[in-house]
Amino acid sequence: MYKIKLLILLLISLIVLSCTNIETQKKNNKFSLSYVGGEYDGLVLYNNLNVHLRSYNMLDNNSRYEIKSSIGHLERVYVTNIDNTSDREAITSELELIIYDKDLKCNAYRYKDKIYQFYIYASNEKFISNKTALKKIKSENTEELVKKFINTLMYENIACTL
Repeated sequence: MYKIKLLILLLISLIVLSCTNIETQKKNNKFSLSYVGGEYDGLVLYNNLNVHLRSYNMLDNNSRYEIKSSIGHLERVYVTNIDNTSDREAITSELELIIYDKDLKCNAYRYKDKIYQFYIYASNEKFISNKTALKKIKSENTEELVKKFINTLMYENIACTL
């Protein structure tokens, strides 16, 4: 009895798998990365862009398209309740990327997006947990913004608008 149930489940799973459609990258654009400023945050952004472009086979240092990027993080404190017992710090990360066409010497594509997270922080500046949470959130925000950019970029038509 169990063998029959397992065979039926196997057959159903094979049918479901055969009906799925794996969508591949539509465009075959390759990009190079320019220098990213911004100290540690710029390094995190550059590494994320490098890794994700390589994983989709979209990185080529001799490409005519160059990605110029910048990221900024805005930190602000806000209080969520009346009795001021829960201080939170919100981190808003904003990513701006420009794809520059080196052959035509023009901006071929512009992308701008932002994301934010918050954490409850300890009131003393000496607590290392505040700094660790801030660093982790900035890194997570950067990675999420890069993922969204790469997913958008795969299906975009990159061309200069004259």
